[in-house]
Parts: sequence; C-alpha cells; structure tokens
Amino acid sequence: MNIKNAVPIIERKPLSLTINGKKIGPIDVPVGMPMIEFLHEYLDLTGTHFGCGQGICHACTIMEVLPDGSTVESRTCIFGAHYFNNKEIITIEGQAKQDENGKVTELTPIQQAFIENFSFQCGYCAPGFVTGATVFLNGLKQTPVKRADLQHAIEEALNEHICRCTGYVRYYEAIRKVALETPGCVID
Repeated sequence: MNIKNAVPIIERKPLSLTINGKKIGPIDVPVGMPMIEFLHEYLDLTGTHFGCGQGICHACTIMEVLPDGSTVESRTCIFGAHYFNNKEIITIEGQAKQDENGKVTELTPIQQAFIENFSFQCGYCAPGFVTGATVFLNGLKQTPVKRADLQHAIEEALNEHICRCTGYVRYYEAIRKVALETPGCVID
C-alpha cells in the first residue's frame, strides 16, 4: 500500500483580506476552515471567542466593513475563512487604539462604558457584545432613533447576543449611555 494514497490531501486555497487595517495574504488556507480557527491559529488573534459553534450565541462576532464604509456583524464560527476573501474585517483586538508596540492607548467609548458600568461578569461574551454594540452605534450615526425608541432599538440590535451570566441590563445601560452621549445618534 502506498502511504500517499492512504492520507487524505487537504485542499487549500489562497486567502487575502484586511484585518484591523492590515493587509493579510495571500495565505494558503484549508478550504472549509472556519474563520475563528484562521484568526486563532494563523494570526494569533484570540480575542474573538468560540462559544456555541452554531452561530447562535454571537461570542465569535467580528465587524465586517462594507464597501460603503458601514459595518455589519459577522459570526466567525459558521463562516469559513474564504467567505472573507478580499474583505475588510475588524476583530476585538482592532477596536481600541494601540501604539506601535500593540499596547492599548485608548479604549473605544463602548469598551470604556462597559467597564464603567461593570457590564460583564465572566467576560466570555464581551467581545461579541462590544462588536454588536459598536455596529449598532455606527448604524445610529447614519440613522438616528428617537430617544423614546432607544431602549427598544438596543434590545433589537443585541437580541441575538447571549450572555450566560445574564449581564444584559448592564450592557444595555452602557450602550444607552454612549448613544445618548454621542452626537447625532439620538433625536428628540
């Protein structure tokens, strides 16, 4: 028996994308590899958390930057790495400002509000909530909501994010605070 015929060959395809403002690739990546594995194993970006593996909990959420500059959430446990070929994404590591050595110099308003409001307990879902809240706030800058509708809009935007520690109230309070303090997000 020839050993070459006994071992399956893993098909690989080149992958190129922009992550946290940096061009990556082309890198030969196994076809079908989930994006979260690519982030963790190829780039050592481990801030995005693997939760349910079915796209339900949203712990693995990253931001996808669309051609028009708007952002949407994308789940990395159910999308293969090649889904993101030639796209731009931002992981949790790319949201805060960093110096040339990678040391965080300034948190985003939502990150700071989550800390100030003690929004998370174990923190496992926090990267997904930070990303979801950031996408929500980016959307409010384009399409503001009435103050009376803000709480409902927050709940709708983050409805699919699961916090096993039940930290929703504090997450929502922090997001509300940032939305109210950010010019143009809320109208009377």
